[in-house]
Amino acid sequence: MKTKLMNIWRCCVVLLCSGQLLAAPSQDVAREQLRQQAMNPKLSQQQRITAIKQLHTDMLVDGQIPRRKICVWDILGRNGPIYSAAKDQQARLLELGVMLDIDAYASESVLAEDLKAGQCDAALFTGIRARTFNKFTGTIDAIGAIPSSQHMNLLMKVLVNAKNAARMEEGQYVVMGFAPMGAAYIFVNDKSISSLPKAAGKKVAVMDYEPIQAEMILQLGANPVPTSMVSAGSKFNNGAVDVLPAPLVAYRVMELYRGMGESGGIVDYPFSQLTLQLIGRRDKFPTEIAQLVREDFYKRFAEIEALVEKQTGDINDRWWIPISDQEKSEYELMMMEARVELRERGYYDADMLRLQRKVRCKFNPAHPECAQSKE
Repeated sequence: MKTKLMNIWRCCVVLLCSGQLLAAPSQDVAREQLRQQAMNPKLSQQQRITAIKQLHTDMLVDGQIPRRKICVWDILGRNGPIYSAAKDQQARLLELGVMLDIDAYASESVLAEDLKAGQCDAALFTGIRARTFNKFTGTIDAIGAIPSSQHMNLLMKVLVNAKNAARMEEGQYVVMGFAPMGAAYIFVNDKSISSLPKAAGKKVAVMDYEPIQAEMILQLGANPVPTSMVSAGSKFNNGAVDVLPAPLVAYRVMELYRGMGESGGIVDYPFSQLTLQLIGRRDKFPTEIAQLVREDFYKRFAEIEALVEKQTGDINDRWWIPISDQEKSEYELMMMEARVELRERGYYDADMLRLQRKVRCKFNPAHPECAQSKE
């Protein structure tokens, strides 16, 4: 027994002398404390940035985070409102210790490929496009899931909580922020097309990278016409498509009043609340930096929303196509069934759909869906 005790003692002395017994756990505890500080919204911004730099000394150059390249989608390129807003954000991110170079892309598809290829450290584009990088946040834009701006605000407040940081990461990408892009409506060149079921036989624009959209339009008896964000407006304006689902801000930016002509209009029912999302590469933006940026995006929710409203401008009352309460109920049911189908097919994220349902029921607990469990 004495010999065994001596051997154990010798091993402990060796470990203590080498620093292995004390140093490893001590380093782990210190790093965890720094992580908690970096993710704690109650601490000052400077305290959190200091913790981040201590936590990620391996990525610093001369004590600073290296410059990063952010690529921004804007249909108008460097002359557009999204790029202009991103330039404003450049100064704010500098306050967070991140120096940026910003480039503009008119094509979302090219931008997405450049992000994958590492030509961009992060990319700002639509939430629909972001779904290919993170299905959870890419489901925010699910059809009919967010009825209003108030619902969107609450949802984003929940999402920016540090407890949800792990859901912001998928593969080699991290969601660094989401911003309201406003409501999406159905633009038509004939007021008789007051709902998608009435679009049978008509040409409906769908995103060229989303084949499931085309399948759903075919189920309605309509003819899907693949299009990109860049060409969608011109196809509607020249009559290549009869129906164009689009954010309300597109009315002015894409001059959709040209396509509506004398007999067209906008169906007075928002079928989705859209977002812009900033997707970064995780090797360039650690979890803690991404959390700071997400929180900053949310703080600017009202400011960003005001910018969207300014770009939308005033829309003449003559364009709006009223629909009855019964038609609205039919819309709700149709969109709910679509969400469930797309969830089953792996297109939408089930956890996000459940969270959105909780948000809707927070505002309207008496709604029949709150007693059901389909989503």
